[in-house]
Amino acid sequence: MKLSARLVAAAAVLATAAACAPQTSGTSSSDKDEKSGTLRVWLFQEVNNKPKEQVVDSVLAEFEKAHKDTEVTVEYIPVETRAQRIKAAFNDPKSAPDLIEYGNTDTAGYVKDGGLADVTEEFADWSEAKDTDPTARQSVTVDGKVYGAPYFVGVRALYYRTDVFDELGLDVPKTQAELISTAKEIHAAKPELYGIAVGGAYTYGAMPFIWAHGGELATGKGGSYASAIDSADARKGIEAYTSLFGDDNCPAAKCAGMGGNDTVTAFASGKAAMAIGGDFSHAAVEAGKVKGKYAVVPLPGVEAGSIAPAFAGGNNLGVLKSTAHRTLAVDLMERLASKKAQGALFEGMGFLPTFSDVREQVAAKESFVKPFVETLAADTKFVPASPAWAQIDSSLVLPTMFQEVVSGKKGVDAASRDAAEKMNAAFGSAG
Repeated sequence: MKLSARLVAAAAVLATAAACAPQTSGTSSSDKDEKSGTLRVWLFQEVNNKPKEQVVDSVLAEFEKAHKDTEVTVEYIPVETRAQRIKAAFNDPKSAPDLIEYGNTDTAGYVKDGGLADVTEEFADWSEAKDTDPTARQSVTVDGKVYGAPYFVGVRALYYRTDVFDELGLDVPKTQAELISTAKEIHAAKPELYGIAVGGAYTYGAMPFIWAHGGELATGKGGSYASAIDSADARKGIEAYTSLFGDDNCPAAKCAGMGGNDTVTAFASGKAAMAIGGDFSHAAVEAGKVKGKYAVVPLPGVEAGSIAPAFAGGNNLGVLKSTAHRTLAVDLMERLASKKAQGALFEGMGFLPTFSDVREQVAAKESFVKPFVETLAADTKFVPASPAWAQIDSSLVLPTMFQEVVSGKKGVDAASRDAAEKMNAAFGSAG
């Protein structure tokens, strides 16, 4: 038996190839369905990946025991470069994995690219599928067909240092205005700390500010969307978020390029008094210097007592259409996404299960789940269900907008107007 979790040295070559790879338009299906051999799996690298690896290795051990003459190699790839890596795999089936983890925002785009296998029949026959919550099920569904299995659901909330708040006699912010002023007050009192760690490349940490102010990313549905990122309400949210970049909180020179993992790492390592992190960030924070000295509350909205709408995130698992091991890959997908495995991922990583019954069980056992469940219940939003979103996301349209503002290169109006033009061009090209 061979269990492998490694980064392949050819990653740089693949990423470079992806940059000049042609647009995919229907990756061909393999006409093989081999029942032995080696399966290749790509999963995402987390901030603290060891607990995830342990859960995965346990599943693989059972899988390989059930399937003789079969072995699995797992590569953990950076989330930030997933678009290039997966696009390259779609263009070169011979080097592609059999099974991938992918963000739920990528489903429509990957289906349009022809990279994911239609597993509607297998999903319907899977005994555990009936307990998948409707939102998670929708995240793997395009035009009524299923293209994977939900892996976990994720929302973000506000992590804060209880020791710092107690020392400075601060109250937990109840509005976004209080959040901003509290962050700056902390940094003034403790210049070595970011009041709140924010990132110019942290799209999903910024979205709640836009939504809380009444803004939207886009309007429309189905195949027809138009950007709304330059609306008056959206601009208020952009101004609120970008006001957190500067020498009075999180210096632009250091924070403009930070992504979500960077902000969580800053908080976990004791360099920030607050951060916007997911339920999936819990394990990393627990493994950091702030263990036992933090708490989590829903991210506040504009009005006192309100909760800012959160991005309904999460990841899925999908079988590539080009696999020569379809039956084996589907079985492994279901094992990795099973109730048992999702329960173990929650224990190890804090990932919220996609099964309603399992989520209720873990929420009853662990208090840290409460603010995330409250956030899920309050109001969650999703990105436009368009293949264009993958292009918008991978081409960094929104991070570029935020970074232009925090660097002083452009004002909010100009930056949001340019971002809207890029989004509309993507929506138009998606047909």
